[in-house]
Amino acid sequence: MGSDFLFARPSFWGGAARVLDLGNTLTEFNQSPTPDQADCIAMRADWGSIGQDFREAIGQLEQELAEAEDSDAKGAVAA
Repeated sequence: MGSDFLFARPSFWGGAARVLDLGNTLTEFNQSPTPDQADCIAMRADWGSIGQDFREAIGQLEQELAEAEDSDAKGAVAA
């Protein structure tokens, strides 16, 4: 999941109004004092998402390994 920091999240009614906004006058962007600060915030959010993806993948792998060890232990006891 990428960062959407630079884009404002419109409400339901804002989204409905965009259907009639032929001149694209309702488009808004989040503001930052400097372009460098905007980049820093967006990059931090992107790397945070990457870190979260890694944590979830590692958790899933650990769960799969634990399940495999449990099934191996049960197979050894039955034999």
